[in-house]
Amino acid sequence: MKRGLAFLAVFLVLGALIGGLSFFQFVFKPQMIKTIIGGTKPPVAGVVVAQAQSESWARQVPAVGSFKPYQGIDLAPQVGGIVEAIHFDSAQEVAKGTVLVELDTSTDEADLKSGLAQMRNADLALKRQQELITGGNTSRATVDAALATRDMAAASVDRAKAVIAQKTISAPFAGRLGIRKVDIGQYVSPGTALGTLTQLDPIYVDFPVPEQTLPLLSPGQTLDIKVDGFPDDVFKGTVKSLDARVSQDSRSVVVRGEVPNGAKKLLPGMFANVAVLSGAPREVVTVPRTAVSFSLYGDSVYVVKAASVPASQAGNGSAEAATPPAADLAPLDPNADLVVERRFVRTGDTRGDRVAITDGLKAGQTVVTEGQIKLQPDAHVKIDPAGGATPRDPLPRQ
Repeated sequence: MKRGLAFLAVFLVLGALIGGLSFFQFVFKPQMIKTIIGGTKPPVAGVVVAQAQSESWARQVPAVGSFKPYQGIDLAPQVGGIVEAIHFDSAQEVAKGTVLVELDTSTDEADLKSGLAQMRNADLALKRQQELITGGNTSRATVDAALATRDMAAASVDRAKAVIAQKTISAPFAGRLGIRKVDIGQYVSPGTALGTLTQLDPIYVDFPVPEQTLPLLSPGQTLDIKVDGFPDDVFKGTVKSLDARVSQDSRSVVVRGEVPNGAKKLLPGMFANVAVLSGAPREVVTVPRTAVSFSLYGDSVYVVKAASVPASQAGNGSAEAATPPAADLAPLDPNADLVVERRFVRTGDTRGDRVAITDGLKAGQTVVTEGQIKLQPDAHVKIDPAGGATPRDPLPRQ
């Protein structure tokens, strides 16, 4: 009897001990951990911010093109010969009519002297025949033959002079010469390239645009052009003409613009980023491109505001959140308690590193430009004044 009671007592003690341990492990401990974690504030994320700005933008038609010379030719002789003299250097600026290359004309000058002698003899023979026909001592046929002989001799002289003139190659217009491709003493055949001559001021820029943009384009519109070689410069031009047909392959139309090039920085063949300014400027709200998170479900930005501003005042985070509270537009204190609100927006044109916001944001609101990946709606943040990644240099186009 006593052994049974002792066994029962031990069983009850062990059961109570096991039950207490189970309650602590599976009930009290998880609740305690949950309470501790729930009472711990998440770390405040550091972000880089910028204010939405109001800017005046004209509608643009973007395109990619290449520069073409206003006038450009390969210098080549019409006749063959030995190069006797070269009067230019590579990359030299020359005026119209400047003598560039002279070919050997010794043989042609000898032919010219022979032709002049034949022409003088034919002219004397013609005069004698004309005197004889006056006295009736010769026939009209003889006079006509003498006249034809004189005319053939004169034509031979003119041909020799033309060949001599063709062996002097001059600049047909003012421009810049390219790399010299000929040396003294070299024989060149007709059509052999001696170098290039290009007029650089002004210069053309040709670029294709989709056919649906044709109603937006017309001659005389302003062009803003950027090139990789001078990334800090914006070159101005005007639309000169539009091609008369649409390409069947790309369904695009080639547009030609004319660009003043007094400094001669722009060269034929250079790659050009072209924007055709179409229409009057309009006021738009813009933010840095890094502030916008693009997704299939909609584009959004994180708006930074003081933690004391209730979310109900700032709208529901959708594009229909019309007028932001005045606290959103006031300058933020970097040392204040700040939170973020995710707001869906509609984006418009993009210019450089800025994008237009057509709906969902007002000028003056502060948006997160770096650090969005670690944010959640209503998360507490702090502004990092020293933040901001340095953009890398663009890679050259091949």
